[in-house]
Amino acid sequence: MFKKNKQIQITDISQQEITTIIGEGFTLTGELSGNSVVRIDGKVTGNINVDSGIILGEKGLIIGDIQTSSAVIYGTVNGNVKVSQLEIKKTGKVNGDIKTETLEIEFGAQYNGKLEMNQLIQNEENTI
Repeated sequence: MFKKNKQIQITDISQQEITTIIGEGFTLTGELSGNSVVRIDGKVTGNINVDSGIILGEKGLIIGDIQTSSAVIYGTVNGNVKVSQLEIKKTGKVNGDIKTETLEIEFGAQYNGKLEMNQLIQNEENTI
């Protein structure tokens, strides 16, 4: 049951078009917002509010809070993360609080903060 959900989650972000890339060696200071998936391999200092999702590359660094529907973290986040679906890969580091519905952490990943997970119990009860 859970494996099917995880495959769907991974497929959702990987099948979406990445329209914004902040490449390695680039620094963005300020708030970043938009509707589509963004890939960050450089440094962002400021809050990020992206509707579709974020992929943070291994050398990517975010200093600020993240709010999005789906995030895959290979790099480092120094800030709070509010997301529906979160994956922290083995090279990923999150220093901040996490609010999420689903969470996948690979062996070797680092996480320092408070975790709040909301389950969709009310939605499941309404469909029965």
